[in-house]
Amino acid sequence: YPDALFDFIAAQAPSRRRAWDCGTGNGQAAVSLAARFDEVDATDPSAEQIRNATRAPNVAYSIQAAEHTNFPGRCFDAICVAQALHWFRLEEFFTEAQRVAAPGALLAAWGYSWFSVSPEFDAAFRRAILLPVERYWAPNNQLLWNAYAGVRFPFDRLATPDFAISMDWTLAQLLAYVGTWSAVRRCAEAEGPAFLERAGGELAGCWGRAEAARRVIMPLHGVAGHLP
Repeated sequence: YPDALFDFIAAQAPSRRRAWDCGTGNGQAAVSLAARFDEVDATDPSAEQIRNATRAPNVAYSIQAAEHTNFPGRCFDAICVAQALHWFRLEEFFTEAQRVAAPGALLAAWGYSWFSVSPEFDAAFRRAILLPVERYWAPNNQLLWNAYAGVRFPFDRLATPDFAISMDWTLAQLLAYVGTWSAVRRCAEAEGPAFLERAGGELAGCWGRAEAARRVIMPLHGVAGHLP
């Protein structure tokens, strides 16, 4: 995630004492928050994710669900959710967030969906990957794709800058990332592993040299506001 995102979070928080990274996954957001807050608590319901998460001296990891934690009340200046909000039981999570939020605390949630390389490649990617796997996505993903527009947040939304992830990838790196998508895995299980090979062959024709790195842009969908 871009540094500018975490600079925005730190600037909007009432202080930089303590932050909560909820649904931390591999800990990448927690580590970036740790460069800007004195203490970071990072939680995830998966013991495996917590076991393998990136460490930092001021990040405390724990196995906890988003909806119910053992944190004291009114303790967090920022509550952050990276690529996970659409999997939560939202009403219960918002109740918990309000319980543990310090006065004026910031709640920020964000995620990403599709990426862009070029108009030609993007069109080929839609034909080769997005359309074939469309029926294999979990319904929860639609919340993210709609930029959480249908979610009832317990705050007035702040105007947020446009953020995006930017990487230079080879075609092999891009396909390796796409291969981690749950819908792609389900499609390969249902239709056979040759699905990705066929798609890779089609995409190679509009990539250029396979070993060449190209800029890949992933816009972030985000929402933020100060909790009452």
